Amino acid sequence: MTDNKILEFIKENEELQLKLLKDLCDIPAPSHHEEKRAEYIKAYLESLGAKGVYIDEALNVVYPHNCEGSNNITVIEAHTDTVFPDLEPMPLVEDGNLLKAPGIGDDTASVTSVLLTVKYFIENNIEAKNGILFVLNSCEEGLGNLKGTRQLMKDYEGRIKRLLTADAKLGNSAIGCVGSHRYLVTVNTIGGHSFGAFGVENALAELSKIITKIYEIEVPQKEGSKTTYNVGTVSGGTSVNTIAQTAQMLCEYRSSDVDCLAIMKEHFEKIFNDARTDRVKVDVELVGERPCTKAGTNNKELTKMMGDIVLDVTGKELKTHSSSTDCNIPMSMGIPAISFGTYVGGGTHTRQEWIEKDSLPVGMEIIIRAALEMAK
Repeated sequence: MTDNKILEFIKENEELQLKLLKDLCDIPAPSHHEEKRAEYIKAYLESLGAKGVYIDEALNVVYPHNCEGSNNITVIEAHTDTVFPDLEPMPLVEDGNLLKAPGIGDDTASVTSVLLTVKYFIENNIEAKNGILFVLNSCEEGLGNLKGTRQLMKDYEGRIKRLLTADAKLGNSAIGCVGSHRYLVTVNTIGGHSFGAFGVENALAELSKIITKIYEIEVPQKEGSKTTYNVGTVSGGTSVNTIAQTAQMLCEYRSSDVDCLAIMKEHFEKIFNDARTDRVKVDVELVGERPCTKAGTNNKELTKMMGDIVLDVTGKELKTHSSSTDCNIPMSMGIPAISFGTYVGGGTHTRQEWIEKDSLPVGMEIIIRAALEMAK
């Protein structure tokens, strides 16, 4: 059962959470450009009385809570970056119980819940027995390539024993990792005038052949796993009457199974190699690599804990699945990790993203209770 002290705190801070959410939504934070959000978050934590808060070289905001001398640290984090490249504020619309803004759910709502969990700990003088790192981390999305959590695991190597990340919709939890490889593929040809040099290889046409081959791949089938591929962006050419000299694409494959991931790597490498000729140059750059779960990683305790909390708070069973989150890094190292949700909403990764305001207190309660369990 929930402590009345937690419910009173949540009620007292509902308006503050909305203010924090609106303030953060007004600060653009594409991956690798989270500086302004980081500065805002650091200043807010310090205003609460948090000591030792710092921004690391990856633009993580880190608050070590009673971590000195501990080699049994828990990380509780939420990521500050969004998928959107905008460097100017994006519109936020309030419509009754709905708040609409790009990135408002993924993952800005969760950031506010982590911040208010820190507030709860400070106001109630709670000391985590083995230390908690409260982290508002960078570069979870896309080509951010989990840079923030990679940095965290490096800086606290051997000291972090579990990681909880708030990054999903309420009632959902990622307990397994989807690995991925992402490539920037550039095709170069001689090109020329569309009439005068007709017949010369066209970089766009050659890239199209590669894409066609990718979409002919039969993904490996393995019980309990899922494997996918995608071409996300394509660009190139100069004008309508120019045979394109250069064309590029961003593509990826994903799998929840390490063996299937290796099979997809072989498929992609063969397609790239087969496309190369004396007149067609194909350059491939690995721009993102997310690992799968290390065999033997035990997530049972974290899953049970989160399932019990969610059931108690919402009355519903926790829905578990595999996904690509900050958990990929610790779990690839054999360190238990879990991603869990904090809001009700939709339109994730679109400019029409929305959340229900009255779901935010529920998410805050879940994070506070999880943090208290980790503090024991």
